[in-house]
Amino acid sequence: MQRIHLIGICGTAMGTLAAMLKARGHDVRGSDQHVYPPMSDFLRQQGITLLEGYRPENITSELDLVVIGNAISRGNPELEEVLDRKIRYCSLPEAVRDQFLWAARSVVVAGTHGKTTTTSLTGWLLTHGGADPSVLIGGIAENFEGSYRLGGGREFVIEGDEYDSAFFDKTAKFLKYLPDIAVVNNIEFDHADIYPNLDAIRLAFRRFVNLVPRRGLLLLGADNADALALAQHAHCRVETFGLNDGASWQAHDLRVSADSTAFSVRRDGVPSGAFEVPMLGAYNVRNALAAIAVGAAVGLDTDTMAEGLRKFRGVRRRMQHRGTESGVMVYDDFAHHPTAIEETLVGVRSAHPRRRIWAIFEPRSATSCRRIFQSEFARALGHADRVILPAVFRSTLPEDQRLSTEGVITDLTNAGVDARYIPQTDEIVRTVAGEAKDGDLVIVMSNGGFDNIHQKLLDALAVRTR
Repeated sequence: MQRIHLIGICGTAMGTLAAMLKARGHDVRGSDQHVYPPMSDFLRQQGITLLEGYRPENITSELDLVVIGNAISRGNPELEEVLDRKIRYCSLPEAVRDQFLWAARSVVVAGTHGKTTTTSLTGWLLTHGGADPSVLIGGIAENFEGSYRLGGGREFVIEGDEYDSAFFDKTAKFLKYLPDIAVVNNIEFDHADIYPNLDAIRLAFRRFVNLVPRRGLLLLGADNADALALAQHAHCRVETFGLNDGASWQAHDLRVSADSTAFSVRRDGVPSGAFEVPMLGAYNVRNALAAIAVGAAVGLDTDTMAEGLRKFRGVRRRMQHRGTESGVMVYDDFAHHPTAIEETLVGVRSAHPRRRIWAIFEPRSATSCRRIFQSEFARALGHADRVILPAVFRSTLPEDQRLSTEGVITDLTNAGVDARYIPQTDEIVRTVAGEAKDGDLVIVMSNGGFDNIHQKLLDALAVRTR
């Protein structure tokens, strides 16, 4: 047993790690500036001691290890105490590696888009198939009712994030995860706060691929040129997955219903089964294909995987149906990159071609708040019938760098889309509640809480029926 202290314990990933360490029998505690539900309740239920505020006295002599969260920087009182006293410390990804991965067969799922869903699908297929894997996800998988699972099997399925690791380590998290099976769904520019350009992101992924051992497996998205280009850097077996001809795992004959997508699969040109996943869109078929390819590598048969896919319950905040009021369906989606927005809206349109689709998008992430994807956002949002944009979340960015929501609205209007800039959440709610009709679909897209707009919408729509 080790005595482990986590600085910044209430972050989603840090809180999950704390629970995993506790389940492994360690004495775990942690501190954060603000300790509040639901994370505080979750951690206390695990028997983890929470300390509110950062204080030097929280760093005591009996500690074996201090895990430093990604949001912690120099000047933090506890961090300064750790450095002064030379107490052993590490980043979150280093802690995951050292505590869980050295003895495991690591299945690391990476890529700009689809990581959380693909990790959840893969972890669930292996669980359903009896492999009893451990799983660590950057979201809440409904089949696990949480963001992690500790199993007794050899495989550890983990979401591989390309974001940096800690104040002292600005390299990507996934470089610590010891991949035996590596999945790269796709590569695009993102994380403009830490990557200067697409070439820097390509370099991070090349370094990731370079870690896969000779007996390992690299699975690459065949429909993305930058992902596919990684094959030339591999030192292991390479398989590809996607809808394009020539993919090792090719999905074809996609059939979309109101709440699922059926498809057939060829492996190296040979029919390899029929599947159905309770999600919409070609992008989710690609995610499912990656999970199928991993399942096959682990030894699962086609029938078992097909049954597992049908029983997949989704991931919270990935086209999550939050409720229906007055015949208007409200969804919550994490999309914040133009490609993800476009794929989401195209998927919804394919399932509901005759319904009116509202897209409410909050520019919140470091990349979406910048002017990098000005025209791309207009193109992506153009797949909706009505579009609403609030104020850019990071309003302190210089104006010449900040996304112009008014410019996006102008581009959409010129393309014939009913688009409006409504800066305040409450006014957005009043507008939608006043104009939405029975049968409309409202897709709210943000990588943050967005002022709890989903529930506010449902409450306002409910008033109409009273």
